Amino acid sequence: MAEVQEETTELVDELARLLEERRWNQARETVADLPEQDIAELLLELEKAQRIFLFKLLPRSQANEVFAYLTPEHQDALLQDMTDDETREILAGLTPDDRTALFQELPAPATQRLMELLPLGERRRAQQLLGYPEESVGRLMTPEYISVRPDWTIEQSLTHIRAQKERGETVNVIHVTDNRGRLLDVLSIRRFILAEPDDTVDALMDHHYISISAFEDREKAVELVQHYDLSALPVVDSEGVLLGIVTLDDVMDVAEAEATEDFHKLGSVGGTGTISLREAKPILLYQRRVGWLVMLVFVNIFSGMAIATFEETIEAVMALLFFLPLIIASGGNAGTQSATLMVRAMATGDVRSSDWLKLWGKELGVALALGITMAAAVWGLGVWRGGLDVGYVVAIAMLSIVLMGSMFGMLLPIILDKFKLDPATASAPLVTTLADVGGILIYFSIATAFFSLPEVG
Repeated sequence: MAEVQEETTELVDELARLLEERRWNQARETVADLPEQDIAELLLELEKAQRIFLFKLLPRSQANEVFAYLTPEHQDALLQDMTDDETREILAGLTPDDRTALFQELPAPATQRLMELLPLGERRRAQQLLGYPEESVGRLMTPEYISVRPDWTIEQSLTHIRAQKERGETVNVIHVTDNRGRLLDVLSIRRFILAEPDDTVDALMDHHYISISAFEDREKAVELVQHYDLSALPVVDSEGVLLGIVTLDDVMDVAEAEATEDFHKLGSVGGTGTISLREAKPILLYQRRVGWLVMLVFVNIFSGMAIATFEETIEAVMALLFFLPLIIASGGNAGTQSATLMVRAMATGDVRSSDWLKLWGKELGVALALGITMAAAVWGLGVWRGGLDVGYVVAIAMLSIVLMGSMFGMLLPIILDKFKLDPATASAPLVTTLADVGGILIYFSIATAFFSLPEVG
């Protein structure tokens, strides 16, 4: 990994030097054989002026591919430094789904300006895709696909596929439609290659295929592609008419974005959109983090109030304070582990909220085993620090608090899902804070009962 990073740094330095010395041909030759993804990463490492120069040096076909691998923010920055003709060529070279991804991330005035540079037909197509709800499959799909008719021969179909190879974003699968455009089947290109030329497409069909509505959430597309191991997912309307396809690369982008969003929520951090952490401005990071932290400050006030409620118990047995951070943190840690496992399992479709009873029983058994183990570990410390009575208190409290934290961490994502809220909102800081308050009440209630002291209030 270090060697790759060093090679990248050396290449960036070399490109910067060539561009500074205006040795355009050598700069172009330096990146000519690199994959488009690597060139996109190199562009981001260069200063803005050099980035623009290098991009304009690329052959048009290569530039179009590189542009598609940039984030919408960097795409917009590049377009702002280009003429209308240059921008028009870039937009024309983008696939419809990549163009939609760019438009939906830009401010409305910028999108409108770019729309006006498109030919009328492409403009209507872009407007149609943008007309679907945000986060829907309709905005993710590309309307460019290859389809054949069931009564065509294999020879006719292959001739058509070759003629349309530039139009379809993928030729791994071929869609069979009727004369009204309704989807009838999805066949792999391998079946066409192995079939006899005079056979008809209908002879290859088994009518077993997976499709999705254009209005469905894009996370459902990710789930279907992963579950059925698809290379492309057909998108249909309410009457079964084929509207487009969602390709594997788009699904991977969505899966990465959704996983990132869930991680941000688990850490009580607002999303940074398509901006990477390296490039996010401090003010943006501040805005994304301050809200939850301030809210949790007020929630933690209840921890202080809970401690104040048991002042007499604390004054009578000061050794209890020694174990307070240890026991309370254990409850929060157990809750965080449980919540993280549950949120991830629900995100991947491994479990559903309807499975709560079975999962509750399983988690109860696991939490009980964890609590007993941790109680046994802390019992000896309690005896050493405060005697046998304190040992019993901290052991019982540890068992109870680990059980409470684990159950809370498991159930909170399910409860949120029941109320149509994102289970990932069951963030680690939130679970920990709520487990802290409950843990304090449990710990000192057990201690008060054990030492036969009256509770205050």
